[in-house]
Amino acid sequence: MSELLAKLKDIYISPRWILWGLAGFFLAGIVHVAVVLNVPSYVPHSPYERVGEFGADRSFQVLPPILPRSEPLPDLDPSMRHAICRYSLEDGPLIISSHAPSPFWSLGLFNEKGQVAYSLNDKTSEGEAVHMLVLTPQQLSILRENPPENLEEMIVVETNELKGFALFRAFVPSNAHLPQISEALRAATCADLPVT
Repeated sequence: MSELLAKLKDIYISPRWILWGLAGFFLAGIVHVAVVLNVPSYVPHSPYERVGEFGADRSFQVLPPILPRSEPLPDLDPSMRHAICRYSLEDGPLIISSHAPSPFWSLGLFNEKGQVAYSLNDKTSEGEAVHMLVLTPQQLSILRENPPENLEEMIVVETNELKGFALFRAFVPSNAHLPQISEALRAATCADLPVT
């Protein structure tokens, strides 16, 4: 027992070192709290919020060409031209109309998180023109009471996702096709369902 007490006396730690240790521990805690509180400012915005930076809702915005290190959105194909439209179905049903004079085109609906909710392309659609109605199940039940005249010609997409965006993509096989495809992207519409 006396040997154990002798060894404990040899391990004596100065109060000064204890204070330095507590000060370091306290400083590390402050740095940790500051980092945790600043993390949200470094986390990228949701895709829905990023799309809102390109322009007004319910209107297609033509995105600039995809260049290295200057992509407007991640994972876009540089051989395509893109137009994007952000919407909220809380504002009512949405009509999307587009015409793509391109060997390949696609139109995708994405939810707020950027996940694909619906997609079609030139292989799954008839012709180059698309007329799409996007609405919630509740809006569809109301619309059935007084349907628009051309409802049979539209692709009806029923969704529970209230917020999202549409991405219209058209392949550009050569620069000779660029003016025609760019004009088609500018002419695409993403608007309110006309009230009848």
